Amino acid sequence: MRFKTIDVKRDRGLIVQFRRDSYVVSFGSDEAFGDEDAYVKRIEERARRFPKGQVLVEEAGDTIGQLELQIVEYEGREIGYVNLYYLVPAYRGRGVGKQLVEYAERFFRKHRVQEYHLRVASTNERAIRFYIKHGMTKLKEEASDNPVWRMQKQL
Repeated sequence: MRFKTIDVKRDRGLIVQFRRDSYVVSFGSDEAFGDEDAYVKRIEERARRFPKGQVLVEEAGDTIGQLELQIVEYEGREIGYVNLYYLVPAYRGRGVGKQLVEYAERFFRKHRVQEYHLRVASTNERAIRFYIKHGMTKLKEEASDNPVWRMQKQL
């Protein structure tokens, strides 16, 4: 498995496709995705700040996923934050996700944070089970148009 830093000019179509699909998987539609250009601009900025945190996942020459990782401030301290764990449908449920978690945790340790968070749709039971299996705990439910669980893991 190879992790390749996202190049927005080269990878724009793919990262937008993957992010839209993540909304469909999480919320049943990509309606909440919002402005494509704004999303691409966020990735471009994050890739400048955290190039090893904005990566495409490749296996045997095929792009099979995407990770979006960054360091953010939360309640007065720096934490790691997973904006996106994504695998194409053919690779879900095959144990590949564990390698994405391992990559993310190496990234966060390198940046010297002791914990990381992510949000997951409260209806995405498969993802919640996956995160719990890999040591995450539910921190709190956050209300919005699409209710989500904020989950955390201590490193």
